[in-house]
Amino acid sequence: MKRNITSLLIVAVAFIAGMTFQYQQDIYAQSQKVYELRTYTTAPGRLPPLLDRFGGGEIDLFHKHGMTSVGYWVPDDEELSQNTLVYMVAHDDRAAAEQSWSNFSADPVWTEMWNKSLEDGPIVTGVAIQFLDPATFSPLQ
Repeated sequence: MKRNITSLLIVAVAFIAGMTFQYQQDIYAQSQKVYELRTYTTAPGRLPPLLDRFGGGEIDLFHKHGMTSVGYWVPDDEELSQNTLVYMVAHDDRAAAEQSWSNFSADPVWTEMWNKSLEDGPIVTGVAIQFLDPATFSPLQ
């Protein structure tokens, strides 16, 4: 009888511990940042104006609208270095990302900056976007 009660208690404790762990994992998943990786491909010769736009205020607008800059890169590959910008921003979650981009695109400063950058023709010909969740061992949480 004692053995059955002990076994039952062990199973109950294991079940409760498992449920608690799952609950904590769910909270963690909901509270961790989401990272957005963007790769822009430009028309021939148009990478410098894109870099000028980013360095000339676009990143400040990202920050104004709640995005956190993680990094901005031009690939080391000779061919890609002529027409590619890769960057990463962080958001509190996907809903925050959507709200930040909505506010950013409606900002009159952005509209003016965008229009001015297109005076010599289109710049960006392709955009690839990936949302990334950090692995449990990642220092970026």
